[in-house]
Amino acid sequence: MSGVFQWLFSQYEGVPTEQVWAEAIAVVFGLLSVWFAKKGNIWVYPTGLINTITFVWLLWVNTLWGDMLINAYYTVMSIYGWVLWSRNAHHNVVEVSWATRTEWRIASVLGVASAVFVAVVYYLKPFIKNGFSMEGVQLGAHNFRWTECVDILTTALFLVGMWLMAKRKVENWVLWIIADLISVPLYYVKGMKFTSLQYALFTAIAVMGYISWKKSVVSSQGSEHNG
Repeated sequence: MSGVFQWLFSQYEGVPTEQVWAEAIAVVFGLLSVWFAKKGNIWVYPTGLINTITFVWLLWVNTLWGDMLINAYYTVMSIYGWVLWSRNAHHNVVEVSWATRTEWRIASVLGVASAVFVAVVYYLKPFIKNGFSMEGVQLGAHNFRWTECVDILTTALFLVGMWLMAKRKVENWVLWIIADLISVPLYYVKGMKFTSLQYALFTAIAVMGYISWKKSVVSSQGSEHNG
């Protein structure tokens, strides 16, 4: 057990204690949020808000702009989703369905737009880090790190997944699974082991969520057919 703790905390040497605790707390509430999402329970949003707001602060402090923007978007979408779910919830649980072609078209546009937006932010990163001054700054693709290129992809996947979840669509879980799997090694490389572990657990819960929501839709369709 001591070896596990040593592995978890080895990358946190020199990191302020409040940041380590903040990440741990955010991870706990993130796991609660995904678990409530699996159940189709509206508590996915208040618990998720604690997770995303905490990560916005953490990622701002660590100048991980792309990740920070993702979590800022999650915060806004959590409020949006909370409103939508509250209108359709019965005893805090919502009915789910498959996405329509129109919704997939909207989702595709959102995904491309988010990828372009985050790419522009990373392109302008030297300018932003220089106090929004171009003095001595050279912009260009050479400034991109490989982790930032992966961020662009995961941002698009997470953004579309969050939107589909707000709409209570089963397919949101497929996008979460793909993005979570990518995020496990990505955050490990970034030195955020708690977050990497969080995404590993997210992946497992997302698989269960997909199975649960799919069964719910099949059961609902069967009831309508029999009725």
